[in-house]
Amino acid sequence: MNELVPGGNLPLPGGTLTLRVPGPFDVSAIVTDAGGKVRGDADFVFYNQPSAPGVRLLGAELTVHPPRLRAGADRVTVVVSPADPSVSLGALPAPTLHVLGPGGRAVARFTPPRPQRESVLLLAELYRRGADWKLRALGQGYADGLGGVARDFGVEVAEDATPAPPHVPEPARVSSPDGFLNLVNAARARAGSPPVSLDARLAAAAQAHAADMAARGALATESADGTSVYERITAGGSPYLTVGEHLVSGPRTPAEFVEYCLSDERSRRTLCEPAFTRAGVAHVAGHRSRDVYWTALWTRPFSPAGLVRTADEVIALTNAERAAAGLPPLAGDPLLAAAAQAHSADMVARAFYAHTSPDGREPWDRAAAAGSRHRTVGENIACGQRSPAEVVRGWMDSPGHRANILKPAFTHMGVGFAGGGRAGTYWTQLFGG
Repeated sequence: MNELVPGGNLPLPGGTLTLRVPGPFDVSAIVTDAGGKVRGDADFVFYNQPSAPGVRLLGAELTVHPPRLRAGADRVTVVVSPADPSVSLGALPAPTLHVLGPGGRAVARFTPPRPQRESVLLLAELYRRGADWKLRALGQGYADGLGGVARDFGVEVAEDATPAPPHVPEPARVSSPDGFLNLVNAARARAGSPPVSLDARLAAAAQAHAADMAARGALATESADGTSVYERITAGGSPYLTVGEHLVSGPRTPAEFVEYCLSDERSRRTLCEPAFTRAGVAHVAGHRSRDVYWTALWTRPFSPAGLVRTADEVIALTNAERAAAGLPPLAGDPLLAAAAQAHSADMVARAFYAHTSPDGREPWDRAAAAGSRHRTVGENIACGQRSPAEVVRGWMDSPGHRANILKPAFTHMGVGFAGGGRAGTYWTQLFGG
């Protein structure tokens, strides 16, 4: 049996698979196409709708028969939430996924890091690769309930189906300042970028951060208690693959705010960044002055497929640098990728930034624990960069990191990425040879 870490994957046997999550949990499944969206509400399998073609839910046991999935389906995401909706996942033991093949043979087991304020976990996904099916461990948390997860996958959910957790601010009063979206999308259109849509969860995070800045009378990426604006975003149930922010004081209206954001090149690039698809904005008047404090947040939401594309882009850019130096390309390595992804997620979860984990593990220890047998191991890490191009460029501008990228002895590489924490983005590049 295989013990998986976040980001780890393995081939699945043919036939019917059984997935179990013992304990006080509800299990759900979402069937999607390659684009990560459902074709209709029937693709959401949960306690009130316990079956779909190829998928059946009975209690905490989910059975999946890939050949019987509806036409076009190539991914099944397994979701877990507390059986008692009034209890947070952080108050329960970490859920453990058991995957059984035909005949009840144990195939894999995965226990993610223990959740904190999240109310739902994307625990794992079954996905098609060519003619075969594979399992990938995720452990991605949401704080917006099962309804929030379903909406992100394209399921139509009634507003009262899943109430927001008590600690999430009510976003309705701040989600759409008059004219903001039209002004922003007009500017993006002039720059050749696609429009963004407003997201109530991002607006709630923006409202909380703007209120904190107004109370302190200062612009800052962290609140008085040390909570970063990025931690507010992820804790509010909006995991992302890239993020941007505008923290501004002074403008009185949405028009003045957007004009300010377009007034210099760096700020304009953020507002017009083509990768962003979601936005949230809020403004709060200062307690001791008449200044108005604004927070605008921009993201491209997390998806498992998007994470794969991000890692693939880092590999491609890295290999372009090696090719320019006359070196052979590095092959993607799923075991190194699993260890790299786990380290990025761990840096976010445990609030550190280092090659050595708080428990003393080094890069080679993490590679070996993931099952890698490479004799030579190297690691690059980075935080704060907003794109694969930016992080690879940063590594190439640093002599030590550049040496790893251009080391002739390395033959394979895995990439990890996690959003959140104090820096917003955490990258890991793990090499093997």
